[in-house]
Amino acid sequence: MTAQQKIQQAKTKLMLEHPYFGSLASALDMQQSDDIESFVSNGDTLEYNDEYFESVAVADVEFALANGAMHSVLGHQSRAGERYGWLWQLATDYTINNMLVNNGLSLPEKANFQGRFDKMYAEEVYEILRDEIPQEDLEENAKEQKKEEQEQKDEENKQEESQHQEEFEEQIFQKMNRQGTLPQDLKYTLPQYFSHQIDWRESLYGYIASYSKSSFSFMPPNMKYLYRGIYLPSLSSDLLRIVVAIDSSGSVDDNLVRIFLGEVESIMGQYPNFEIDIIIADAKIQSHQVFLAGEPLSYEIQGRGGTDFDVVFQYIDENIDYPTVLLYFTDGYGTYPKDPPSYDTLWIMPDELEVPFGEVLKIEV
Repeated sequence: MTAQQKIQQAKTKLMLEHPYFGSLASALDMQQSDDIESFVSNGDTLEYNDEYFESVAVADVEFALANGAMHSVLGHQSRAGERYGWLWQLATDYTINNMLVNNGLSLPEKANFQGRFDKMYAEEVYEILRDEIPQEDLEENAKEQKKEEQEQKDEENKQEESQHQEEFEEQIFQKMNRQGTLPQDLKYTLPQYFSHQIDWRESLYGYIASYSKSSFSFMPPNMKYLYRGIYLPSLSSDLLRIVVAIDSSGSVDDNLVRIFLGEVESIMGQYPNFEIDIIIADAKIQSHQVFLAGEPLSYEIQGRGGTDFDVVFQYIDENIDYPTVLLYFTDGYGTYPKDPPSYDTLWIMPDELEVPFGEVLKIEV
C-alpha cells in the first residue's frame, strides 16, 4: 500500500472512530519530505517521509495525522513567547501524544512519549524539560529559536487564512462539545477552549443535542468546506422530538416571554428535522400546538393568571405519547408536582431556584 493510500485510509478511520481528530485532520496541510526520518509538525504543516508511512501500519499513520492536527489546533508558535522554540515544540508533542494515547490511539515506535507527562499542560512539561537540560545546550539551540521567530513573522502575513482555520476548528469543537463527543483530556492541549464561562445558550443547545441522534455519512459529502478542498462527512440526523412548555402566568414579564420565544425559535432553527410540541400554560393549559420542520413559529401567549406546573405534566401524560424531554421556560414560581415524570425535565429560569426534580438552567435576562 502506498503512503497516499494509507493516508486516505487513516483519515477515514479517524473520522469514523475519532471524529474530532478526523475532522481536524481532513483540513491538515501535509507535505512530503525526504529530509526527515518519520513525521514532524511545526503547527501549520505536517511533514512526513513517504518511505516511513509505507513501512508502518495504518494505525501509525492515524496517530501521525492526529498529532499534526492537534499541533495545528494548539497553535504552539503563538504560545511560545520567550521560550526556546524547539524545546516548546517538544513539550507540546509530549502533551499531545499522552492525550492521544489516552484516547485509544496506537503509539508509533518513533513518537515522543513519556508517561510521566500524563495529564500535564505543555507549560508544565516545558519547565520540567528546561530544568533537566544543561544551560549550554539550551543556548546552543538559541539560533533555532530565532529562525522560528522569523517564520512566525512570515506567518502573520497569512492572517486571513489562519482566521478561517481557527473558525473551522472552533466550529468542530463547539459542535462536538454539544454532542458530548470531545476526546478525553483535551483541556490539557486546548486550555483556552475551556477557560471561558459557558454561555447558558450553549448549555441549552448541548442539553438538546444529547437527545438528537446523529450519524456521519460520506455520501453526500458536506458541501460547506468543499471550496477549501476539505472533504467532511455530511451529518444526517434522526427526528428531534421535544416538548416545550412556556409559563404565561402574570409573574412572567414581557421581556422574559420574549427571551423564551426567541430561544424556541433558535431551537427550531438549529435542527433540520424536528417535531416540537409547544404548550402555553399558567394555572391551566392555554394552548397546545405541534410544529414540524419548515413551519413558521406562530402562536399567541394567553393566560397571565397563577402558576400550576402540575397541569402541564398531567396534560402531557394524557395527550403526548412517549415524551423524552420537557423544556419548561418559567420564572420558577408556582405549584410543583409531587412526583417526577417518566421523562427528563429541564427548568429554564432567570433564578436558580430549588425544584423537586429535573435540572435547572439559569438564563441571563
